[in-house]
Amino acid sequence: MTITIGIVIGYLALLLTLGLFSSRRSRETSEDYFVASHSIGPFMLLMSVFGTTMTAFALVGSTSKAYVEGIGTFGLLASWAALLHALSFYVVGLKLWAIGKRYGFVTQCQYFRDRFESPAIGYLLFPILVGLVIPYLLIGLLGSGRVMAGLTQGAFPELFEGGAIPPWLTAGVICCVVLLYIFFGGLRGAAWANTFQTLFFMLMGLVAFLLIGDKLGGFSAATQAVMEVSPQHLAREGMMKPVKFLTYAFIPLSAAMFPHLFQHWLTARDARAFKLTVVAHPLCIMIVWVPCVLIGIWALGAGVDLPPAKSGAVLGIMVNMLESPIMSGLITAGILAAIMSSLDSQFLCLGTMFTNDIAVRLTGDISDRQKLAMARAFVVSIVIITYLLSLANPVKVFELGVWCFSGFTGLFPLVVASLYWRRVTKAGAFASIAVTAISWLYFFWRSGYGHTEGLVMGAMPVTWIFLMAAAALIVVSLMTQPPGEKTLAKYFPRHG
Repeated sequence: MTITIGIVIGYLALLLTLGLFSSRRSRETSEDYFVASHSIGPFMLLMSVFGTTMTAFALVGSTSKAYVEGIGTFGLLASWAALLHALSFYVVGLKLWAIGKRYGFVTQCQYFRDRFESPAIGYLLFPILVGLVIPYLLIGLLGSGRVMAGLTQGAFPELFEGGAIPPWLTAGVICCVVLLYIFFGGLRGAAWANTFQTLFFMLMGLVAFLLIGDKLGGFSAATQAVMEVSPQHLAREGMMKPVKFLTYAFIPLSAAMFPHLFQHWLTARDARAFKLTVVAHPLCIMIVWVPCVLIGIWALGAGVDLPPAKSGAVLGIMVNMLESPIMSGLITAGILAAIMSSLDSQFLCLGTMFTNDIAVRLTGDISDRQKLAMARAFVVSIVIITYLLSLANPVKVFELGVWCFSGFTGLFPLVVASLYWRRVTKAGAFASIAVTAISWLYFFWRSGYGHTEGLVMGAMPVTWIFLMAAAALIVVSLMTQPPGEKTLAKYFPRHG
């Protein structure tokens, strides 16, 4: 186990070195810190966008969910995400990149303020977006802690209760490493680190899949062992009804409103940089999700016995079965790479939002140096707050992720209407945001604060959040005064 932990520590040191090295290319301007001076090319854009969407939800959460509920886990999100993420990048991301670059926006609130001729809409959106990103951050810290706890079960009885590295220690180390390289390197540092980490975790994921399958006697033998223990885990109908499956399709729409994705889109050098991301993103999702879901299912046939509340440790336990310290260390580093490749962008986007949407607007015109100082200070505070929240060890990773994404999906009608519907109004936007917030809070409370999926008439709550938000947007917009001609000419120019 000492070798395994040594490899993980070595990986973290290498990542930190890479992140700090990339900071040397920083121009120490707010534009470079927030959007890397719009200089990122196609391959790095793909790696950074994909890396920031593949959180602990995709690795730890999907493996845990498959262990508890079966193969239908893949259908719930991966199949929909493969199609709808790419569609969101093309329909929403490309247009927002063009608008953001043309008018100098670096946050969503800046765009919506200008589009709806309302400074107040930014103040309404800011706490909602921050409130949804923080649970997203918790997913990463909880996932990393549970993986390490599962991997090191009984390895350090003299040091820790239960003999495993405690989640609070893993989460603390992860926070420190990520904080250091984004503190100095900004989004450029995050893009470099994400490119390296995404390649590494995709490679290690495939290696883990092949080695674990071989350890269990081959793919057929591993699957047959599950058939003998729990055949319902391999049945498509084992966990989901058609209505539930169909309404899960709303959840991947959340990507269109992720603040950290908005920021990564703005780093693109030109519109052509999006082509590779749109085409290759679905394939990358398949490469990650298929092994994770199958490993979770194979754990049943391998005799792993965990209560659902502790199923987040499944992936670590399965990696530990390889009985190879070197491979366990490399694969564990790969898992942590996937988690950190999203944490950095999320931490950074909150610092960017606070600086540009709150601090600058309240304090007036400030220097670039002051902007950087404010952004870095807020990032540090958010890292500390998120770490302290992770110590409470809240609900399961998968369920927490679904609820987080449901809130962002409720804002999907707003961003699409702002880009494609001339008639959408400021009042309609306010109504849609308010309905999203209120309905999300209601369904979240009704679910026992995220402990269940909270189905309503067999459908995911995100369905009703989305439909009510869209209805409020349309009805109120049609009842109120259209936006001014100056704004319409700016966002819907007539060519020819």
